[in-house]
Amino acid sequence: MNNRHTAIEIFLKGIEHVNPAHLVSQSFSMAGNLLKIKNITIDLSPIKNIFVIGFGKASAAMAASIEKILGSTISDGHIVTKYGHSVPLQRIGMTEASHPVPNQAGVAGTSIISSIVDYADKDDLVICLVSGGGSALLTDLPDGCSLDDIILLINRLLRTGADIREINTIRKHLSRVKGGWLAKRAFPARIVSLILSDVTGDLQDVIASGPTVADTSTYKDALDVLNKYQIKFSTLPRLIDILKEGASGNRPETPGADDPVFHNTSNIIIGNNKMALFAAAKAAKSMGYHCRIMTNQLDGDVTEVSSAILETAMQIRKKPLKRKTCLLYGGETTVKVTNNSGLGGRSQHLALLFAELLGESEGITFLAAGTDGTDGPTDAAGAVVDSMTLRNAEQLNLNINDFIERFDSYNFFRQEGGLIKTGPTLTNVMDIIVVLIDN
Repeated sequence: MNNRHTAIEIFLKGIEHVNPAHLVSQSFSMAGNLLKIKNITIDLSPIKNIFVIGFGKASAAMAASIEKILGSTISDGHIVTKYGHSVPLQRIGMTEASHPVPNQAGVAGTSIISSIVDYADKDDLVICLVSGGGSALLTDLPDGCSLDDIILLINRLLRTGADIREINTIRKHLSRVKGGWLAKRAFPARIVSLILSDVTGDLQDVIASGPTVADTSTYKDALDVLNKYQIKFSTLPRLIDILKEGASGNRPETPGADDPVFHNTSNIIIGNNKMALFAAAKAAKSMGYHCRIMTNQLDGDVTEVSSAILETAMQIRKKPLKRKTCLLYGGETTVKVTNNSGLGGRSQHLALLFAELLGESEGITFLAAGTDGTDGPTDAAGAVVDSMTLRNAEQLNLNINDFIERFDSYNFFRQEGGLIKTGPTLTNVMDIIVVLIDN
């Protein structure tokens, strides 16, 4: 097995450990009428209805596991997942929709979820299944705005290099389901959210824009993000008007921690990037590597990240210790796209930058991939590179700098051979970077 294949195997072992169906089944247990979810025990005797709702790339797999546990006790439910991420469900309805840019299917699915929580009452239990991608898949439209308005805004934010916290601050203030509003609408029903984290630091109010979590951001914060990235207000007048109305106190703020709705709401993280990294590290050690988990909170621009990781790898490469080393990073980088002619994602672009910096230096293999199996608007999870990447490119007459300038990493690796294609993994705990170093 060459090092490219080894890096991919380590990556896949990390994904296996955060299988959402397994994580849900581990979190639930039943004893008579007592339902135990992690450290929470709920007496189902007085519960009239159990509703199951969900949104995100892992929500269908999570819902299937819930069906096996609760069976006929489920009164109704609906989830919205990304195209290609569905699994068969018997008792819970499902809508497939677009991600990362929302579409009308997401709006329709969100409407069904909204009707369920609006119906829920004090004797009901709402189980909410939350995973990465939920911000785009759980989509409603602000008063007087069109879906095209939201799509235009999200597309611009995605290209600026804004991080997920900043993007979701805006999303929460242009919604009546995000930023704690879903919990507000379900009140006084009991709500328990099971969360698969795709955010650095596992910030619950950021994951899927925190529909059942108290919000700490404000309308002013949302306007500040637009100003920071110079999003022209004149092109999005109605959306900007809504944010300005909120900042001036003419619209209600998102529910905060002092709202009584959250006394009846529990948010539980059942899986995250750290768990995947630990599993990947275990796999690397079994293959004879000295393994170090460098961080599970990697962020920042891909240009800076690629340079910093290569510098660390080169320092280790120069040490006299004769042992194989594996470095693991987890998190989510950002890309500021200045040319829209290419195709790729942040992990592929990161790998492309690393390959250019690495050149033909031997002994280092680098993999960057999304745990959900999709990187950007492509069918690849990411890419893997080594000293052969530039050599292969030269033989194919591929100028790596041209592809970097066009942000066309997918088409570079499609020809060079470095693409990693797993298909939808039905989970999502951010990205994993695997660096293999042979001394």
